[in-house]
Amino acid sequence: MISSPHRPTVIHVDLEAITYNIHQVQSSLNKKTKTFAVVKANAYGHGAVAVSRAIESQVDGFCVSNLDEALELREAGIKKSILVLGVLMPEEINLALEHDICLTIASLEWLDLAERKGIDLTGLSVHLKVDSGMGRIGFRTASDVNQALAILGDKSAFVEGIFTHFATADEASKEYFDTQLSRFKEILKGLDWVPEMVHASNSATSLWHKDTVFNAVRLGLVIYGLNPSGTVLELPYDLKPALSLESELVHVKVLSEGEAVGYGASYRTTEEEVIGTIPIGYADGWTRDMQGFCVLVDGKPCPIVGRVSMDQITISLPKVYPLGTKVTLIGTNKEKVISATAIAEKRGTINYEVLCLLSDRIPRDYL
Repeated sequence: MISSPHRPTVIHVDLEAITYNIHQVQSSLNKKTKTFAVVKANAYGHGAVAVSRAIESQVDGFCVSNLDEALELREAGIKKSILVLGVLMPEEINLALEHDICLTIASLEWLDLAERKGIDLTGLSVHLKVDSGMGRIGFRTASDVNQALAILGDKSAFVEGIFTHFATADEASKEYFDTQLSRFKEILKGLDWVPEMVHASNSATSLWHKDTVFNAVRLGLVIYGLNPSGTVLELPYDLKPALSLESELVHVKVLSEGEAVGYGASYRTTEEEVIGTIPIGYADGWTRDMQGFCVLVDGKPCPIVGRVSMDQITISLPKVYPLGTKVTLIGTNKEKVISATAIAEKRGTINYEVLCLLSDRIPRDYL
């Protein structure tokens, strides 16, 4: 989707806030702990290249979801380690080797497939993924991990690390978290040898379970200044949200009582009402279920009336404002705040999804 810089809808990204948030987490951990910044999904909507360039000197490496995200960073000049967290098919190994990209290996079946296809693993850097209870990808037993270690050694690959991922680190109950941690530790105990880098800590683990950190952390949502638990757990220290979403009024009109607004004519004015139009819609990630939520104009909450369209929304204004008046959809407007977490609560989802749905059609402006 093409970026649309010739309309007033824009995402502002405060790169200094991101560096501040990383410092906050690093200050709470052992100084020897390696830090990997998770910049998958376009850095959670913030812009992977711009974010990675801004923080490269502050972190030890980056984590992405797939090979194309890794290649984007390499093509942008990022030099530090890049780990692909998802499973890559063996046919893509040569590209990973060519660009010095570290891969995740999650099963003996994958290694068998690479063998049957005659793919050379010499010099390939990998991390082994352990499924301690997430149920997605990963080795389930120490025996399988040991076989993988032996095969990779025979193939002259370099096993740089081993890791797992917690399913409930952002929840109040620690029961399942402790179960996963115990499983991971048991597998590590059963290994013939343990790779140098051991990591299990995502943002939530780094925040609320820092006593369980091994020797590296994978920092995702926390570096962008949001609470991974939503509102379930209180943050242990201050974070600064890095993203704000703003637009402008492009049309303002006064409607009489009984006038319809939007598709389906689902909203009708009950009295004379000022209606403003904003150029953002579900094609931008401002989904249809946002009808009834508010945006901020002149520091005042203004409800979205009528259905959210593909490219536009309509809001009820307290008075007639001039065209070009700023509208805040995420962020601060005259000390009033709308957070991605509040939007997530409206949608019945999580703040991660709110950010990741913001489409590339909205240009990013870096502060």
